[in-house]
Amino acid sequence: MILLFGPTGAGKSMQGQMLAVRQGWKWLSTGEMLRASTDPEVISLLKSGELVSDEQTYEVFSQAVQDARDKQFPNIIVDGFPRTKEQAAWLADYMVKTNEKIDVVIVLEVPEAEIMQRLEKRHRMEDTPETIAKRMTIYRQKMYPVLGIFAEDSVKIIHLDGTGTAGEVHDRIYEEVMGACQN
Repeated sequence: MILLFGPTGAGKSMQGQMLAVRQGWKWLSTGEMLRASTDPEVISLLKSGELVSDEQTYEVFSQAVQDARDKQFPNIIVDGFPRTKEQAAWLADYMVKTNEKIDVVIVLEVPEAEIMQRLEKRHRMEDTPETIAKRMTIYRQKMYPVLGIFAEDSVKIIHLDGTGTAGEVHDRIYEEVMGACQN
């Protein structure tokens, strides 16, 4: 299993999908998994704009991983999970219980100024300089404790330059992931 981290606008989803297509692996996005859920409670929460509980997220994640394994995908790329220290601790326990392994954690590093430029191009109402700055602050506050959980478990964590063309970033990720998956 490969975990992709980075702030909003770093290109995690694009890179995860590119790697999945290239390798024949399964790409799992927490947001996509939740939106695809058939659980009436999850659907209701999403429609009302409420947050889905950790327990519901764990259930949806577990089912998505099992589905990927049932379909015999050789590996899974996870984008957008875990987001908190508690979720990271749950994932570490889940990996032990299910005999899964995190091959590598890739953290895409992109300067805040570039994130601002990328998000402004999306022209979304919520992508104001103030909200982008707030999301960056929250990301930094939450991400280091999450990475700490994986570091304690001796999971390989690689910080990569997320700037440049999508192809350039993909080549960096591919090289590191392939090296980590062979070990």
